[in-house]
Amino acid sequence: MPRPASHHPAPARTAPYLSALAATALLLTACGTERADVGNTGVGTAESTSRAQVADPGKDGVRVTSLTFPSPSPTPTSSQSVAADGLATDSGIVAAYEVVNKTTETLTYSVVITFMSADGGAMGNQTVTVRDVGPGKTVRGTVRAGELPPGTPQVTQAKVLEVTKVPSSEAPAAPGTCPASGIRVSADRGDAAMGLRVVGLHLDNCGTRDYTVDGYPVLELLDDDLKHVDGVKILDSTGAVTPGSADDKQQPGPVTLKPGESATASLVWRNTTEFGTPVNVPYVRVRAKAGADPVIVTPNLDLGTTGKLEVTSWQETEN
Repeated sequence: MPRPASHHPAPARTAPYLSALAATALLLTACGTERADVGNTGVGTAESTSRAQVADPGKDGVRVTSLTFPSPSPTPTSSQSVAADGLATDSGIVAAYEVVNKTTETLTYSVVITFMSADGGAMGNQTVTVRDVGPGKTVRGTVRAGELPPGTPQVTQAKVLEVTKVPSSEAPAAPGTCPASGIRVSADRGDAAMGLRVVGLHLDNCGTRDYTVDGYPVLELLDDDLKHVDGVKILDSTGAVTPGSADDKQQPGPVTLKPGESATASLVWRNTTEFGTPVNVPYVRVRAKAGADPVIVTPNLDLGTTGKLEVTSWQETEN
């Protein structure tokens, strides 16, 4: 007997949407105790799924509470798509989590959840952004494991791998939104090679007026408690950290961004460890220029014992 229409798999063209949804961070707003799920989880009803509680001790008030698994299907479904290296299948596995804000201010969380096999091996990570969790409030939500490569061991558990949290008033703007200032500041995941670390800062004029910066972004290094970090020299890009990195063609100077235009700067350091105590800086408060609204980014600067961080000047991004 055929399933009711509401349980038929979506047409094949929705597969990319499901895959993209699995990788998209959840944007949640806390108001009391809330639950926010990822639309259609793609795992059907209670008749076609199973749920297991998870013994995750959690971190910083965030923990995984359960996993939902789809029942095995004897035939391929529309949640399968052909990848370059074979058949990539949306796993249909969903982790439920909760975020409890035990502080006295409204926070925005970035949470990395890792899905694991029975032996504890990581099968895949997903990042969730949980915005505006008020003091003493709890937010619950779900995140999908997404596509897993063919031959991947069965996922049986999940846990919170990493948590960063910043005051919501200084959190980077949500994708697709524009702050009241008309200026969006963010950081990328960075790059590493031969002990050299580089993280890009991005400045987007998403407003309606021209915006001018001149020289370097204004930085403040912060520890896990968002307190000022002493003992690190922030150097203009003169090659002090990376000899030969200063580019004569990109000298600091005024950069005027019209609406829709962008600029970039870079944080550059080496994580060399010799004598002394290694320094790790998880948070950086960034102002596009003196007096601009601050934004806290999380580049996780593992500075080793060098005690130096180099910053390059703002340069307009070529379209």
